[in-house]
Amino acid sequence: MKLVSHRRYLAILAGLFALLWIVLALDPNDRPAWALENALVLLFAAAMAASYRLFPFSRVSYTLIFVFLCLHEIGAHYTYAQVPYDRWFERAFGFSLDDALGFRRNNFDRAIHFSYGLLIAYPVREIFIRIANVRGFWGYFLPLDLTMSTSMLFELFEWIAAEFFGGDLGTAYLGSQGDPWDAQKDMALASLGALVVMCVTALINYKFQRDFAAEWADSFRVKHRRPLGESAVHRGWFRWLSRLRRKLPGSAP
Repeated sequence: MKLVSHRRYLAILAGLFALLWIVLALDPNDRPAWALENALVLLFAAAMAASYRLFPFSRVSYTLIFVFLCLHEIGAHYTYAQVPYDRWFERAFGFSLDDALGFRRNNFDRAIHFSYGLLIAYPVREIFIRIANVRGFWGYFLPLDLTMSTSMLFELFEWIAAEFFGGDLGTAYLGSQGDPWDAQKDMALASLGALVVMCVTALINYKFQRDFAAEWADSFRVKHRRPLGESAVHRGWFRWLSRLRRKLPGSAP
């Protein structure tokens, strides 16, 4: 079977996402909350389009990003705290998922935070490998680390936005549903999702990459034995002291 060209595959994903975006934009539950949820999406889409020629992602990464954005748009349409996933599940399987798992709140937002780590850590790994040329352990740890830190930054952004807009819009965007540990749980789930996908990626590479063990061992090898920058800092410090002494009253010319 002939493989669809990279450009055409991306165009198909972009077209499908645009269609979903239009459908879910027609009558959202809360228009201001929908607009706020989509602000970052539009910025992200613009950045992806602008960087395509310089850095086209793999089909796998584009697919993972596409799935995450589709899930996010569902949350934006209903607002995350009101997505009727349990009603859909009960209609399909005949019983309540929330009741079966003992959920007392709408957990769609929890699922999306987990999905963020699960679906975005791999594209982040691709960036680290292709731009920073990381290898071995660092090719798995750094994507996990960046996914965790961006999850934290998003929680800070949510907090700032909720404080700035206030009222019902701030509450809808924050989506904590009265849970004082909402931000911590969201970050933990994003971290767990990223950890899962990095472990799976490592296991796949362990099975199929011949130099996997050697690459990991080399990633822990010290590349430069001299402490970084200490000599330059030392020289700069003494130059600054020398200039300072010359400027002091009574100093020798």
